[in-house]
Amino acid sequence: MNPTMLYAVLVVAIVFEVLGTSAMQAAQHFTRLVPTATMVICYAVAFFFLSYTLRYIPVGIAYAVWSGLGIVLISFVGYFAFGQKLDLAAMLGLGLIIAGVVVLNVFSKSTFH
Repeated sequence: MNPTMLYAVLVVAIVFEVLGTSAMQAAQHFTRLVPTATMVICYAVAFFFLSYTLRYIPVGIAYAVWSGLGIVLISFVGYFAFGQKLDLAAMLGLGLIIAGVVVLNVFSKSTFH
């Protein structure tokens, strides 16, 4: 499979992980049925697509991209959807995470089997 398609699959996994985490916030400790069910479904889809990418991308690299971009995206969801604030230090840290993912994928020769 070509690298562009693999990263597209990984992005789909990340998007569903972010949706699942957002639903977890809305589930209010699993007391609301629809957000809880949405969370379970989104996480199942996310892990399915993540597991597919692990056929070709080493687990450390895939998980670094998964967690790094997931952290950044869920931080933005928290800010825009849930009114959670990001201070300068948080934004700087998120920028460093993005930089780390870019460096990993642009300069590392470890990204594919």
